[in-house]
Amino acid sequence: MPANACDGHAHVFGPAGKYPWSPARGYTPPDALPAAYEHLHKTLGITRGVITQPSVYGTDNSATLDYVAAHPDRLRAVVSVNSSITDRELEAMHAKGARGIRVNIADPGGNPFKSFSELRRVAERLKPLGWHIEFLLHVHEADMAELGTLPVPISVGHLGYMPTSLGIDHPRYRGFLDRVADGNCWVKLTGPYRITADRHLPYADTVPFAHALVARRPDRILWGTDWPHPMCPIPMPNDGPLADMLLDWVPDKAVRKRILVDNPAELYGF
Repeated sequence: MPANACDGHAHVFGPAGKYPWSPARGYTPPDALPAAYEHLHKTLGITRGVITQPSVYGTDNSATLDYVAAHPDRLRAVVSVNSSITDRELEAMHAKGARGIRVNIADPGGNPFKSFSELRRVAERLKPLGWHIEFLLHVHEADMAELGTLPVPISVGHLGYMPTSLGIDHPRYRGFLDRVADGNCWVKLTGPYRITADRHLPYADTVPFAHALVARRPDRILWGTDWPHPMCPIPMPNDGPLADMLLDWVPDKAVRKRILVDNPAELYGF
């Protein structure tokens, strides 16, 4: 990993006795504590990280922000809010390291907004802070053109979260690539086990998707571990070989540095 490499997508869970789960959650994870996350980064040679609010906590960002606020030099947060959030609350989150909000359309309990217009009104208030909106969605089911009209940048996880079996030429995926080319949509190379048709690494069927994204806008691509892999439908991969997939996804060393260091520094304000 290059110096200042950033893990752009991970979660922390627990301890459950301190940070209670949302009753609307779609799953209940085991504890995944900051100490284990720190160990992962030390092993992989990563120095920066972005903790993304998981749907199991709803809009209670305490676990995420308590951890991130304690490491302002190297951690940032993507939080979850609803339409009742005040400007003062947003500013307080910003001071603790938040740089965006997450809207989870894919999983139960993750979308706190009743309508797109409600989300747009909140987006207008995010603009002065320099924040973005991260979506967890399936691009073959989403209206990417509508999302592209938001007044702040957007981010999409898991290479678009479309099964590789649908093929790189799926019309909705081609439309997604066009949104990326426009420059207002960032994409995370994360969670390949969520989209692959294979059961074990190296998930070769994900490589064309990564290549297509990087070819469109290398300055809008991020990478992350998706640790602790809370929605892994196939045998759990080892984080070392999983990180090594970057060598297949992004063979060019200079472009890897851009994805690991420069791009997250721009989006998250390191």
